[in-house]
Amino acid sequence: MHDDTTQSSPSHWPALPAQTYLPINRCNLPAAILGSLSFQRHPVALALDGVAELHRDLWQRLEAIDDPMQRAVQFMDYMAVHFLLEAPEAAGYQQQRNARIKLDYRQVLRGWMFDADNREGAVLKGWVESRFGLLPIWHKGAIISPESDAYRQYLRDRTTGIYNTNALEAQLDVLYSYCQYELTRFYADHSHLQLFRGINPDMLGQLPSHEGVMLFNNLNACSQSQERADEFGSLVYRVQVPRAKVFYFSGLLPGLLQGEDEYLVIGGLYDVYRISC
Repeated sequence: MHDDTTQSSPSHWPALPAQTYLPINRCNLPAAILGSLSFQRHPVALALDGVAELHRDLWQRLEAIDDPMQRAVQFMDYMAVHFLLEAPEAAGYQQQRNARIKLDYRQVLRGWMFDADNREGAVLKGWVESRFGLLPIWHKGAIISPESDAYRQYLRDRTTGIYNTNALEAQLDVLYSYCQYELTRFYADHSHLQLFRGINPDMLGQLPSHEGVMLFNNLNACSQSQERADEFGSLVYRVQVPRAKVFYFSGLLPGLLQGEDEYLVIGGLYDVYRISC
């Protein structure tokens, strides 16, 4: 795949701001590295702690299936059985009025599709924070400090979104790992995917940038289509996204984000190329 990233000395690259990441995470690389420009330009595979080992049976089953849609069905069947998605009471949950125990990875993805700043969006941003150590910088507004209104809103939405759910973040662990498995089969020879990100002008000044480099939120909507990216914002940027930073893409699973050309991309620093305004 064509790589048009800027070739400059690493000593001249801006560093990931210290206030945008945690010192620990649940990944094979620290946040300061996986969120850096160095990683964007020279990525390696990312692995979440314990997922490959805990779900070895799933990967073995997928290896025996050639058709991607059959693999998707196998994945969804595995998730339903492993996490007791159709029978949460078997996991010890008691039926309650307005219980959220049946909120699962599918509903979270659908919620993101309708509004990335809702409770489901906060759950996904919280999952990225927990697993990769990258903090959100936007949720219904710019998160400029832990004392900001936007940060307090993010914490409220994340807490209420995850409360009384059935191992929801563990479900997202497996979903990310499955997405990476499929991308490896689809794009084995490509380390990057060329995607487009639309940004509204009122957000642009709130997103730190430096000479063609932009700090993305810890989870972002991008598109394979420049035209579809216009729907996310009037300012469109082209970006080479490391395959390892794709959390989900349309078409991966039947009925979820179908036909949207949407990719959910983990954040950090990115070289960006403005192509419209």
